[in-house]
Amino acid sequence: MRWSVIDSPIGSLSLAVDETGLCRLNFGRVDQQHLEPDPLLTETQEQLEAYFAGELQEFTVPLSVRGGSDFERAVWSELRRIPYGEMRTYGEVAKILGEPGAARAVGVACNRNPIAVVVPCHRVVGAGGKMVGFGGGIPLKRHLLELEARITLETLWS
Repeated sequence: MRWSVIDSPIGSLSLAVDETGLCRLNFGRVDQQHLEPDPLLTETQEQLEAYFAGELQEFTVPLSVRGGSDFERAVWSELRRIPYGEMRTYGEVAKILGEPGAARAVGVACNRNPIAVVVPCHRVVGAGGKMVGFGGGIPLKRHLLELEARITLETLWS
Protein backbone atom coordinates (compact mmCIF):
# COMPACT_ATOMS: atom_id res chain seq x y z
CA MET A 1 0.00 0.00 0.00
CA ARG A 2 1.03 3.57 -0.68
CA TRP A 3 0.05 6.19 1.90
CA SER A 4 -0.51 9.91 1.99
CA VAL A 5 -1.62 12.29 4.72
CA ILE A 6 -3.77 15.31 3.96
CA ASP A 7 -5.04 18.14 6.10
CA SER A 8 -8.78 18.70 6.03
CA PRO A 9 -11.37 20.75 7.93
CA ILE A 10 -11.88 17.70 10.16
CA GLY A 11 -8.17 17.16 10.86
CA SER A 12 -5.52 14.99 9.28
CA LEU A 13 -6.67 12.12 7.10
CA SER A 14 -4.44 9.20 6.14
CA LEU A 15 -5.15 7.68 2.74
CA ALA A 16 -3.90 4.37 1.38
CA VAL A 17 -4.16 2.94 -2.11
CA ASP A 18 -3.16 -0.37 -3.62
CA GLU A 19 -2.98 -1.42 -7.27
CA THR A 20 -6.81 -1.43 -7.50
CA GLY A 21 -7.95 1.69 -5.66
CA LEU A 22 -8.42 3.51 -2.38
CA CYS A 23 -8.35 0.91 0.38
CA ARG A 24 -8.07 2.97 3.60
CA LEU A 25 -9.10 6.35 4.90
CA ASN A 26 -8.19 6.80 8.54
CA PHE A 27 -8.61 9.74 10.86
CA GLY A 28 -5.22 11.02 12.01
CA ARG A 29 -1.69 10.57 10.68
CA VAL A 30 0.22 7.42 9.74
CA ASP A 31 3.93 6.93 10.22
CA GLN A 32 5.69 9.39 7.90
CA GLN A 33 8.16 6.80 6.59
CA HIS A 34 5.39 5.06 4.63
CA LEU A 35 4.27 8.11 2.67
CA GLU A 36 4.67 7.86 -1.11
CA PRO A 37 3.49 10.00 -4.03
CA ASP A 38 0.89 8.33 -6.23
CA PRO A 39 -1.57 9.61 -8.89
CA LEU A 40 -4.53 7.85 -7.23
CA LEU A 41 -3.65 9.41 -3.88
CA THR A 42 -3.52 12.81 -5.60
CA GLU A 43 -6.93 12.19 -7.22
CA THR A 44 -8.40 11.12 -3.88
CA GLN A 45 -6.99 14.21 -2.18
CA GLU A 46 -8.46 16.46 -4.87
CA GLN A 47 -11.87 14.83 -4.52
CA LEU A 48 -11.79 15.15 -0.73
CA GLU A 49 -10.85 18.82 -1.01
CA ALA A 50 -13.76 19.35 -3.43
CA TYR A 51 -16.09 17.47 -1.05
CA PHE A 52 -15.09 19.64 1.92
CA ALA A 53 -15.48 22.77 -0.24
CA GLY A 54 -19.04 21.69 -1.07
CA GLU A 55 -18.20 21.16 -4.74
CA LEU A 56 -18.37 17.33 -4.86
CA GLN A 57 -21.27 15.16 -3.78
CA GLU A 58 -20.22 11.77 -5.15
CA PHE A 59 -16.75 10.26 -5.02
CA THR A 60 -15.55 8.56 -8.19
CA VAL A 61 -12.15 7.25 -7.11
CA PRO A 62 -11.89 3.48 -7.53
CA LEU A 63 -12.15 1.57 -4.28
CA SER A 64 -10.37 -1.57 -3.14
CA VAL A 65 -12.41 -2.95 -0.26
CA ARG A 66 -10.29 -5.37 1.71
CA GLY A 67 -11.55 -7.79 4.31
CA GLY A 68 -14.85 -7.74 6.09
CA SER A 69 -17.51 -10.42 6.35
CA ASP A 70 -20.13 -10.82 3.64
CA PHE A 71 -22.56 -8.87 5.83
CA GLU A 72 -20.08 -6.04 6.45
CA ARG A 73 -19.36 -5.78 2.72
CA ALA A 74 -23.12 -5.62 2.06
CA VAL A 75 -23.45 -2.82 4.62
CA TRP A 76 -20.54 -0.89 3.09
CA SER A 77 -22.08 -1.28 -0.34
CA GLU A 78 -25.42 -0.01 0.96
CA LEU A 79 -23.75 2.99 2.59
CA ARG A 80 -22.61 4.13 -0.85
CA ARG A 81 -26.28 4.18 -1.94
CA ILE A 82 -27.30 6.71 0.73
CA PRO A 83 -27.64 9.99 -1.17
CA TYR A 84 -25.55 12.99 -0.26
CA GLY A 85 -27.27 15.09 2.38
CA GLU A 86 -29.53 12.25 3.55
CA MET A 87 -29.41 9.91 6.52
CA ARG A 88 -30.58 6.41 7.30
CA THR A 89 -30.90 4.72 10.66
CA TYR A 90 -29.02 1.55 11.49
CA GLY A 91 -32.39 -0.20 11.55
CA GLU A 92 -33.33 1.08 8.08
CA VAL A 93 -30.06 -0.19 6.63
CA ALA A 94 -30.64 -3.56 8.30
CA LYS A 95 -34.15 -3.79 6.79
CA ILE A 96 -32.87 -2.87 3.33
CA LEU A 97 -30.39 -5.74 3.63
CA GLY A 98 -33.17 -8.15 4.58
CA GLU A 99 -31.99 -8.43 8.20
CA PRO A 100 -34.51 -6.29 10.15
CA GLY A 101 -33.13 -7.37 13.54
CA ALA A 102 -29.53 -6.56 12.68
CA ALA A 103 -29.33 -2.85 13.54
CA ARG A 104 -26.46 -3.46 15.98
CA ALA A 105 -24.61 -5.54 13.41
CA VAL A 106 -24.97 -2.64 10.97
CA GLY A 107 -23.42 -0.40 13.63
CA VAL A 108 -20.49 -2.80 14.02
CA ALA A 109 -20.02 -2.88 10.24
CA CYS A 110 -20.06 0.93 10.12
CA ASN A 111 -17.44 0.98 12.86
CA ARG A 112 -15.25 -1.36 10.79
CA ASN A 113 -15.65 0.65 7.57
CA PRO A 114 -12.10 0.90 6.18
CA ILE A 115 -12.84 3.88 3.91
CA ALA A 116 -14.60 6.47 6.08
CA VAL A 117 -16.09 9.59 4.48
CA VAL A 118 -15.82 8.15 0.94
CA VAL A 119 -17.95 5.20 2.06
CA PRO A 120 -20.29 7.46 4.06
CA CYS A 121 -20.90 5.70 7.37
CA HIS A 122 -21.44 9.17 8.85
CA ARG A 123 -24.85 9.18 7.12
CA VAL A 124 -26.09 6.38 9.38
CA VAL A 125 -27.64 7.50 12.68
CA GLY A 126 -29.47 5.95 15.58
CA ALA A 127 -33.24 5.60 15.84
CA GLY A 128 -34.97 8.96 15.79
CA GLY A 129 -31.92 10.63 14.25
CA LYS A 130 -29.81 10.24 17.41
CA MET A 131 -26.10 10.94 16.88
CA VAL A 132 -24.38 7.73 17.90
CA GLY A 133 -21.23 5.90 16.92
CA PHE A 134 -18.56 7.20 14.59
CA GLY A 135 -14.88 6.31 14.40
CA GLY A 136 -13.89 9.96 14.23
CA GLY A 137 -16.17 10.94 17.09
CA ILE A 138 -19.64 12.46 17.24
CA PRO A 139 -18.50 16.09 16.68
CA LEU A 140 -16.82 15.02 13.44
CA LYS A 141 -19.91 13.08 12.33
CA ARG A 142 -22.06 16.14 13.06
CA HIS A 143 -19.65 18.33 11.06
CA LEU A 144 -19.94 16.07 7.99
CA LEU A 145 -23.73 15.87 8.22
CA GLU A 146 -24.04 19.64 8.69
CA LEU A 147 -21.76 20.26 5.69
CA GLU A 148 -23.90 18.02 3.49
CA ALA A 149 -27.16 19.51 4.79
CA ARG A 150 -25.92 23.06 4.16
CA ILE A 151 -24.77 22.28 0.62
CA THR A 152 -28.00 20.42 -0.12
CA LEU A 153 -30.07 23.41 1.01
CA GLU A 154 -27.90 25.89 -0.88
CA THR A 155 -28.31 23.79 -4.03
CA LEU A 156 -32.08 23.57 -3.61
CA TRP A 157 -32.41 27.31 -2.99
CA SER A 158 -30.15 28.49 -5.78
